[in-house]
Amino acid sequence: MKILVTGGAGFIGSHISDTLIGNGHTVVVLDDLSSGNRSNVSPKAEFVQGSIANREFINELFDKYQFDIVDHHAAQVDVRKSVADPAADAQTNIIGSINLLEASRRSGVKHFIFASTGGAIYGEQDHFPADESHPTRPESPYGAAKRSVETYLEYYRKIYGLNYTIFRYSNVYGPRQDPHGEAGVVAIFCSALIESRQAFIFGDGKQTRDYVYVGDLVSAHLKALENINRSGTYNISTGIETDVNTIFTILSNYLSNGKSIAKYADARLGEQFRSVCDPKKVARELGWKPRTTLEEGLRLTADYFKQVLG
Repeated sequence: MKILVTGGAGFIGSHISDTLIGNGHTVVVLDDLSSGNRSNVSPKAEFVQGSIANREFINELFDKYQFDIVDHHAAQVDVRKSVADPAADAQTNIIGSINLLEASRRSGVKHFIFASTGGAIYGEQDHFPADESHPTRPESPYGAAKRSVETYLEYYRKIYGLNYTIFRYSNVYGPRQDPHGEAGVVAIFCSALIESRQAFIFGDGKQTRDYVYVGDLVSAHLKALENINRSGTYNISTGIETDVNTIFTILSNYLSNGKSIAKYADARLGEQFRSVCDPKKVARELGWKPRTTLEEGLRLTADYFKQVLG
């Protein structure tokens, strides 16, 4: 199949593109390189630089390639930026997504895969882990935009018959993650430890997240391609809570024999304290389960950063 991967020069999108190519699909990567890296793109993919917010450009792209599948990862992903400038966030994350949906229904795309978010959509949870029926209470424009696009996807299914898969990611980590952004504590810790810089933990470090390895996440997209005639919303997660202190301890033991000690700083305002998502639905309906243990995933990630930064 001919597949468009938006945001395909980024951390997650590039891994997905590589795997799709390895499975015999024709992949076109679209990225504006605002956060992605051209070096992440496989030479076997066709790369197009441009913005999803440019409707005329998107229409021309779809007319040229006649895609079978859209795998949509392009986004403004910085929660703080979304708070500082909600309109700019919406321009990319909502209007850009609508541009893709309009082009998809007009050109006959068979299935639309959307990278959504678990923690930012559910907000402070009523129960742990949160399944897909948990109330959605976004606490940032970023989370609100992701929830909005989910609603548009259901509209396009009902009115135009465009089937979709929504993947609500928990905290994804692994090789190629940006160690300089506000998100991605695993990459940030790896970078600090390898470069012998001081690592910081905000708050008391007892805040928990559900960490899923990028290699496991990628396999979920292959499952979606096996089910293009159905629509569904799924958590991509492990259902296991791990606190930040534990993440740092494992990485410190592996990268510095436990000699590096983190410093604690003031907690970030608005940060969720607990976040963990239930993956039972995707296991039941698509046959996907995470395979990589946290220790194994952290080791693979640390080895990657040792090669890149060491």
